[in-house]
Amino acid sequence: MTTYTTLPDRPIDEDRGEFSLSTRRERLDLETTYHLLANTHWGGCITPELLERSIANSICVGIYHGPRQVGFGRVVTDLATYGYLTDVVIDAEYRGKGLGNWMVERIVDHPDLQGFRRLALLTLDAQELYGHHGFVTDLGTHTYMERRGSVMDVIVNPE
Repeated sequence: MTTYTTLPDRPIDEDRGEFSLSTRRERLDLETTYHLLANTHWGGCITPELLERSIANSICVGIYHGPRQVGFGRVVTDLATYGYLTDVVIDAEYRGKGLGNWMVERIVDHPDLQGFRRLALLTLDAQELYGHHGFVTDLGTHTYMERRGSVMDVIVNPE
């Protein structure tokens, strides 16, 4: 296993009924997280090595049912002005219980993510979830642009 310099953690732990939420990276089960993401339309080409590096350089949130990890999300950030919310996923067996909503609520309220100019995300099918937390689709006069790398090439053009 490669060791990466990691983004500093400000641990947050919270219980809600039989579920718990934590920002402690050491609680994340990399194999479970990998399988959660591999079953999404956006994360199918991630490798365990890429996942490990992305976790080391993000503020991460895990949702747990007892010891079992059932959700994951992360924010890529400079901890000063900008954050990008990504990889939000709840195990299919646990969807519809408000866990994704709880995760986004805690991410938006995270003390290290306050005062930003922008907390951004991309979604194909969860506009309603994110809209409840203040995310908007109207960019005003801004134009969104991106430069796609090889990982995105595989997602967009899988042949």
